[in-house]
Amino acid sequence: MQPDTRKLLRTGIGIFGTGVICAGSIFLFFGGVSRMGPHTNGGWLALVIAMGCLPTGTLSLLLALMKLYADRRR
Repeated sequence: MQPDTRKLLRTGIGIFGTGVICAGSIFLFFGGVSRMGPHTNGGWLALVIAMGCLPTGTLSLLLALMKLYADRRR
């Protein structure tokens, strides 16, 4: 594995993991989500962070996995 592939994997996992933790914390610590949105200000903040991190982390992770596949193929 090349060093840049490892760095991409670490970054993708970190960003995606942050999004998953924030999405889970909305339900576990901030009172959940109703039809109108989260119940607390912290829930709204966690929702905004999750909405930013999950797509970015998914794309970063996908890029890293494709690069890892290409590195293994050579």
